[in-house]
Amino acid sequence: MIRVPVLSPKGKPLMPAKASRVRRWLKVGKAKVVHNDLGIFQVQLVDPPSGEQTQKIVTGIDPGKLFTGVAVQSAKGTLFLAHLNLPFKNVIKRMTQRAMMRRGRRGRRINRKLPFDQRSHRQHRFNNRKGHKIPPSIQANKQLALRVTQELSRVYPFQDVVVETLKAKGGKGFSPVMVGQCWQLEQLKQQGYTVHTQEGWQTSNLRKYLGLPKSKNKAQESPTAHAVDGICLATSRFMRYRQIQGRSGAWLGSIKVTPCQFAVISRPPICRRQLHLMIPAKGGKRRGYGGTVTRHSGLRKGDYVKAVKAGITYYGYVSGDTKTQVSISNANWKRLGQFTAKKVQLLQRNTGLVSTVGLSNLTALSGAV
Repeated sequence: MIRVPVLSPKGKPLMPAKASRVRRWLKVGKAKVVHNDLGIFQVQLVDPPSGEQTQKIVTGIDPGKLFTGVAVQSAKGTLFLAHLNLPFKNVIKRMTQRAMMRRGRRGRRINRKLPFDQRSHRQHRFNNRKGHKIPPSIQANKQLALRVTQELSRVYPFQDVVVETLKAKGGKGFSPVMVGQCWQLEQLKQQGYTVHTQEGWQTSNLRKYLGLPKSKNKAQESPTAHAVDGICLATSRFMRYRQIQGRSGAWLGSIKVTPCQFAVISRPPICRRQLHLMIPAKGGKRRGYGGTVTRHSGLRKGDYVKAVKAGITYYGYVSGDTKTQVSISNANWKRLGQFTAKKVQLLQRNTGLVSTVGLSNLTALSGAV
């Protein structure tokens, strides 16, 4: 049975309630629907509750290079699942383009016909050596997972976070993956979470014991791709393996996998503001490019809006604009069409996240354990 997140009148996360109970609350006016940056359906109580006691809830994070799985689990049910599309490839592409543009500007600025000591070089203004930084692509991945965890903590009352870790192969003492992993764990601790770690083979053993399905297609936007491992990571705080004799053993504890809200989350692919295009136009002038500002007041790129065209209502995100029209795209950033600016209504400001929320189907293959 699906459970809906509940907030107190002051905005404090409470234990989720059954959907049937929430419907009764909404019908008699005891609760109201409130929005969040993840697009999760949740309600807020109008009057103070009789108590604010909560049960143990754990969040599991299965980090990856291109995708990350997140799950919020309690002993009595699965509360939320998410599939994160990470910006790894997009960041690499943009950093490569930025370096090329910077080198082009430097080549146009420096007169190489002069002696070296007379050229317009400058000293670096800060310590920009790579040994002191995390690669931008890996940092962007970790920041997205951290942002989602912070938003979930405003919806569900949890403190424990379990993260799957790995070890760098070979005898190298430095690995960008390990640096990003340590940075993520440190950031979670600084946010006040109780962080636990677990290796991949432990997650695999627990998934097999629970009988949960695992998709071989890692790019599939489904709970069976990566979110299922988030369930196993969170379950490790409710169940443990006990060795009895020799190689035999048994799992102690129990959990229940139930239907829940499932979200596919990504960052809006909005290009940052650039000084000019890479190729000059006629006359040697270059027009501006990128940024979130549009030519229509009240609308920015990434805003969630409602638009009407030929009597049909569309819901999507602002992805571009012309002199009289606004381009609207869906969550996959595929254009739905161009609409007259006067027929576009703002519903929610750009939050830096794009999400599509549905329902999980893991219970069709697994039940209580």
